[in-house]
Amino acid sequence: MIKKDTWVQIRKIVLKPEQRAKTLPEATRNVPLLMWIKGTLLEDAEIGSNVNIKTVTGRIENGELICDNPSFLHTYGKYIPEIHEVDIMLKKTLYGSDD
Repeated sequence: MIKKDTWVQIRKIVLKPEQRAKTLPEATRNVPLLMWIKGTLLEDAEIGSNVNIKTVTGRIENGELICDNPSFLHTYGKYIPEIHEVDIMLKKTLYGSDD
């Protein structure tokens, strides 16, 4: 049981496959468009249940509870040496140094 006021993440279906644009590639068109939202749980609930949350901007959203205390898992990708070289070249061009 996850308690009210816990920081959680929900999954919400924005568009069902039959609602998606016919101009999309078939592989995309045949799956729902999903949205993941983080917020504070408004009532005690179990993972997988349909719940309401309040986001940091004050919106009330509804969806399937998928986890409690979600972490941030995004990155900006792997280090690419060529991008670093471009950074150095740009700084020299724009500012006269690589600092």
